[in-house]
Amino acid sequence: MLSRRQLLKTGMAGSVVLLAAGWLATPREDAAPEGVPAFKALQERDAVVLRAIIPVMLGLPQVPVDEVLKGVDASVAALPPPVRDELRQLFDLLDNRWARRWLAGVREPWAEASPAALARFLANWRDSAFPLLRSAYQALHALINAGWYGNAASWSAIGYAQPAQVMGLLP
Repeated sequence: MLSRRQLLKTGMAGSVVLLAAGWLATPREDAAPEGVPAFKALQERDAVVLRAIIPVMLGLPQVPVDEVLKGVDASVAALPPPVRDELRQLFDLLDNRWARRWLAGVREPWAEASPAALARFLANWRDSAFPLLRSAYQALHALINAGWYGNAASWSAIGYAQPAQVMGLLP
């Protein structure tokens, strides 16, 4: 039978172990964004997430991320308000450090995450058994591809030559 003293010691030891485990499991917080340009629809915290994901999703380490971000922002701004609200929920979820760690599986803050960890996160969401995660991946995929392929810098990489008469009509 446990004595009162043993019970108190066991309780104290258990509390210390739980405190240490909680401290070790706490994900690091993302650094505040600096020098991020103003956007129409995105927030500065969204840009931090997208800056990390864009090169990995496109498979282009030297992609002009700022140009793609402008395209993603323009794409989001053109969406109907209910869709923008759903994207806001997605970006808020990805910005949450607990969701980043336990739902996305990315231990480090977005800006410090390795391309391998980001690729694993994207593959897990793409192939998830949960339709909500698959649709979140598809939304990110569609937005990033719209931002990249809507940019004239990507056209030469895919062998697209815009006709001169059309180029004269573009702003």
